[in-house]
Amino acid sequence: MIPTLGVKGVALHGRLSVLLGPLSDIIPLIGAAQIAFVNPPVLKLDFTGAANIADSDMIDGAVRKVIMSIINSMLVLPNRIMIRLDATSDYFKTQLHPLGIIRITVEKASGFAEDKQSASSKLFSKLTRASPDTYVKVAVGAEESWKTTTKNNTTNPAWNETHDFIVSDLNQSITLDLNDQDVGSDDDIGLAVTTVKDLLSAGGKQELNMVHKDKPVNGTISVSCKFYHFAAEGSSFSASDHSGDGLLCGIATVSIAGAFNIPGKREEITPSVVVTWGEKHRFQTAVKTDAPGTDISNPTFDQTFRIPVTADMVGSGAQSFKIALMNKEVEIGAVDVPLSDVQKAPDMILQDKFDVGGASVRASICLRGITYASMEETVLPERQK
Repeated sequence: MIPTLGVKGVALHGRLSVLLGPLSDIIPLIGAAQIAFVNPPVLKLDFTGAANIADSDMIDGAVRKVIMSIINSMLVLPNRIMIRLDATSDYFKTQLHPLGIIRITVEKASGFAEDKQSASSKLFSKLTRASPDTYVKVAVGAEESWKTTTKNNTTNPAWNETHDFIVSDLNQSITLDLNDQDVGSDDDIGLAVTTVKDLLSAGGKQELNMVHKDKPVNGTISVSCKFYHFAAEGSSFSASDHSGDGLLCGIATVSIAGAFNIPGKREEITPSVVVTWGEKHRFQTAVKTDAPGTDISNPTFDQTFRIPVTADMVGSGAQSFKIALMNKEVEIGAVDVPLSDVQKAPDMILQDKFDVGGASVRASICLRGITYASMEETVLPERQK
């Protein structure tokens, strides 16, 4: 059970009550503290007055999705709010790197209805919606979810499909949402929930019961996993075990502490830093504006971007990281950092004040490969709260 606290607002001409779980990850650091939910909190929406119409499942679901996306992007691991306790603290020393990768295989689902045997029965079942086209949507904490392929016209689907998720805490939840794909909107069959720790403690394999709208339903989902630690070595970058679709071979972490000596009049400076790696990965820090007590020519950003690494990103023809200092939409200057420079750096961490067109950006690029961890090795280490 997750204790809750109430937060109230106004929406749709009525009262919107949102119940959140507690801030369950408060981590003291050197000169700073970081606050986060380990898992997405539980939300209960109660519209009143003229907004009672919003209690329909469709509207409730849409509002819930918006609220949760905002909370997850700010306050659920791996996202954290950092509170700086000492203005002189080094941002790079406050970093809390993720623990590793959990490689989840969704094996099968069964027992939620009787499978039809004959072709005529299957056709009739499809017309009457009795025999579903099923898929499983999987999420670990607030990580980006993944969906299996759809198995048509069966109540005993078998997928045996695998995907990697980054783990920041062993208490992160794993949710497996079994759905019936349909025209218009998909139907929820049942939800199974475990945690990274529980799955690993069970030897990396579980058969999970399902619930629907908080009530038990018939049926189970079978799931298995392997766990990999992040390590300061790159042998996994070329290993065939990590080259499949949806599989990761490491992680890159780019941290931007601040910029220095930005040219121009302070009232005309609106700086930010853009980090890119290849064509798919682009990140931008918050845009800073001049305010009393701030030095807009030497702004602090204190932001970190995490890039899951796949085999094609570090193979032959690997692209460089690009760090660009921006003034609004205009690039002041940029620097390209070859992947090989990061790989050759001590402990595969390259930290520097990079020159960018007369100004400079203090940045850190950390590269990690992965190594297999036995179940005994995996269950023991837990982050101190």
